[in-house]
Amino acid sequence: MNKKLWEPSKNIKKSSNLFKFEKFISNRFKKKFNTSFEKIHNWSIKNPQNFWDSIWDYSNVKGIKHKNKIKKSSKFYKNIFLPNSKLNFSENLLSKKTDDKAITFISENGYREIKNWRELNKNVKKVANCLKILRIKSKDRIAAYMPNTSETVEAFLGTVAIGAIWSSCSPDFGVNGVAERFSQIKPKVLFVTNEYFYNGKRINIAERIPEIIKKIPSIKHIIISKYPGQPEIKKLPKYKLVKVHNWKKIIEQNDAELSFSKFDFEHELAIVYSSGTTGKPKCICHKTGGVLLQHLKEHQLHSDIKENDNVFYFTTCGWMMWNWLISVLASKASIVLFDGFPMFKSEDLLLRIAENEKITLFGVSAKYIDALRKTKKNFKKLYKFSKLKTICSTGSPLSEDSFNYVYKNIKKNVHLSSISGGTDIVSCFVLGNLYQPVYSGEIQNKGLGMDIRIFNEKGKSILNKKGELVCVNPFPSMPLKFWNDKNDKKFKKAYFNKYNDTWHHGDYAKITNKKGFIIFGRSDTTLNPGGVRLGTAEIYSEIERFKEIKEALVVGQSWDNDVRIILFIILDHKFKLSDYLLKKIKLQIKKNASPRHVPHKIIKVNDIPRTKSGKIVELAVKDIIEGNKIKNREALANPDSLKEFKNIKELQF
Repeated sequence: MNKKLWEPSKNIKKSSNLFKFEKFISNRFKKKFNTSFEKIHNWSIKNPQNFWDSIWDYSNVKGIKHKNKIKKSSKFYKNIFLPNSKLNFSENLLSKKTDDKAITFISENGYREIKNWRELNKNVKKVANCLKILRIKSKDRIAAYMPNTSETVEAFLGTVAIGAIWSSCSPDFGVNGVAERFSQIKPKVLFVTNEYFYNGKRINIAERIPEIIKKIPSIKHIIISKYPGQPEIKKLPKYKLVKVHNWKKIIEQNDAELSFSKFDFEHELAIVYSSGTTGKPKCICHKTGGVLLQHLKEHQLHSDIKENDNVFYFTTCGWMMWNWLISVLASKASIVLFDGFPMFKSEDLLLRIAENEKITLFGVSAKYIDALRKTKKNFKKLYKFSKLKTICSTGSPLSEDSFNYVYKNIKKNVHLSSISGGTDIVSCFVLGNLYQPVYSGEIQNKGLGMDIRIFNEKGKSILNKKGELVCVNPFPSMPLKFWNDKNDKKFKKAYFNKYNDTWHHGDYAKITNKKGFIIFGRSDTTLNPGGVRLGTAEIYSEIERFKEIKEALVVGQSWDNDVRIILFIILDHKFKLSDYLLKKIKLQIKKNASPRHVPHKIIKVNDIPRTKSGKIVELAVKDIIEGNKIKNREALANPDSLKEFKNIKELQF
């Protein structure tokens, strides 16, 4: 039975946004919820019209709300929320015009700068007017190849302010990765930062521009900004068919006026990309109103973000968590952007930022928390984290050991909110709330308005058993479409092929007897030895306990008309893969997971392939050891790591 690690006090509950929202809907609909998350959730999925309408009103969305609340369709993803309502996404994020800080930027080298709300408003309007001068119209695509800086936020808000469609890739994508994504959507303008820094290395982005232009002929204008804290760009490059503009000149122009045009609730906002590890990246097009409402709900009701809070999430501009972080501005809170290597010169660099910047919500990946855990340091002794209310973790399942570590070694009285969703919905299916306790290894509950279930292979709901995570009701942040997807063919295949009229997400999960969730990783990497479905997460959670092992990757190898489990490990440099260690690993997995989980082979490697957002890529390794073609090497952050998995002798017998 998983241990209770933390419970919100009565005072925390009563002062939460969730409690204010409960009073708001209680008064409006004459219902009593008695500070029960389950009751509010049940009401939210049974009354979607009233729930999403209430999110708009409670959050004071700026726009024109039509009296119609949902336009129903027989197709799951064609249900339209708040039809004929209109708003401007940027106007809602530029929610203040004061001298309070809006954005704090921090580079790995310690360079720090602040933009206040007044400056942010001015700069966004200047960017928007520049794009208008360049004859950019509503629904034109604008691409960005930039690090996580204030300028990137201003470019995004300036783009969507005029109804153009935003799309970004972080600079750790190579030219081919950028071209594969952006060439599909044909952008007219490309925002570029001239360089960036990672783990002390300076990386030139500007030198990649000629090749990018060749591969994406739709680009007619390039706007170049300098990396913060670095010298000004002395001379702009020149290209035959593309006009180059200096960001500095755009921002130095006279103050611009901009009246925010209102766009349909369903208007295209941004295009994000699937990882591309199983083929060409899918271009997932999200809608303005749906993303705003979903993010307001998650920020305010689930994460308790309030005006003047200071929110940090470690992310690049190529991951959906960047979009999630920027939307925090709509709650009148400020955001902290970090760019660089999270452990540059110091394993606790991000924790130091959390302390110094008085962060209220600190968001990182499960992998980062695990890396801290392996230091065995007690950071409670170093930092007070006096303002820290919430720690969020996402990217992969957070292990029980990592849950325990946070409360024991980082902060005792904190809301640890493990969250899970995806690029597909640019938000979460399951996450935290301030009405329920936190149990070790469990995500607290479902998102409000989201009817999340676990299905077995026959499409029946199951409890306390592993199965497929699904959503059985439509929700506003469903994508509008995939770009260039005739008759929604790829779209339907991605989410609706497995179960009829039900969103199938591809995560292997379980609902516990406490109504919490345990995510076991992607169901397409499920192991099937002897025909029994096993999640890889159970093996990983045991491997994480070994000080000798830095990292691991598990795959099922097709063998002798069955599947056998192969475990690849990266050893800490102080240790060797001895017979004693092999026995110890197998025994622990056998004892704590099951005999079926014990790997057939354990093989030492030097590196493990991962996506740009840091997720390990099990499918690529499975393909390579079975002699299949790797479909998209460009999606990997470290494609050279694949060479090590070719023709491994131990896998031939």
